[in-house]
Amino acid sequence: MDIKDRTMKREDLRNIAIVAHVDHGKTTLVDGMLRQAGAFRANEKVRDRVMDNIDLERERGITIMAKNTAVDYNGTIINIVDTPGHADFGGEVERILKMVDGVLLLVDASEGPLPQTRFVLKKALELKLTPILVVNKIDRSDARIQEVLNEIYDMFIDLDASEEQLDFPVVYAIARDGIAKLGIDDKPENLKPLFDLILETIPAPDGDSDGVLQLLVTNIDYNDYIGRLAIGRVFSGTVSVGDSVAMIDSKGEAVRTRITSIYTFD
Repeated sequence: MDIKDRTMKREDLRNIAIVAHVDHGKTTLVDGMLRQAGAFRANEKVRDRVMDNIDLERERGITIMAKNTAVDYNGTIINIVDTPGHADFGGEVERILKMVDGVLLLVDASEGPLPQTRFVLKKALELKLTPILVVNKIDRSDARIQEVLNEIYDMFIDLDASEEQLDFPVVYAIARDGIAKLGIDDKPENLKPLFDLILETIPAPDGDSDGVLQLLVTNIDYNDYIGRLAIGRVFSGTVSVGDSVAMIDSKGEAVRTRITSIYTFD
């Protein structure tokens, strides 16, 4: 049997990355998605900027290390990766993008696409990821929505986007207020249009659960209670606590180790 015949779509999952420049509102948007998907109780006081869990990031308002979170929207788990939003921390971008099947390109309605946005988008298009454009802060007094759309389309062409990628859907948003709409004249109430578009547009991941385990580690984290955590994506096979696995080190050599715990993002 051909390997392609064994792969199955996981329609209950979507994997996306958010691509944006500093201060264009990606952390605010993710906070809103978490709140509206029920990640927080209505009366729960939560610290804003939930994805910025490094003190330096919270102080400077930037994302240095990519973070992961997830929301459950109508029975579908949407895994969200927050890509580095500062030019000084571009080294991990390509590794992070290999975890996802699509990107939300978040652009300020006044400032338009900026250099770091272009850098990350170029990597995403090269990996053939499916894009969704989110034009944020459309309520700004100096918003120039149509000009920004034209600039982004020109940028896609300049980056050799495919015909499919050039046909990207557009969402107009005010992330601060937790609203999004598909038409500029629509009356928004919440982020439902964005959630629905993610499910409709971003491909469901596929994999061969009967194949040999292949897990791409994209980041290493540390927890005071658990110790070191390897964060990544399973492309083939399955993994369980207690499994003996081969880990390929930086020298390309296989090191035997054992799975002690497994976690997912929520």
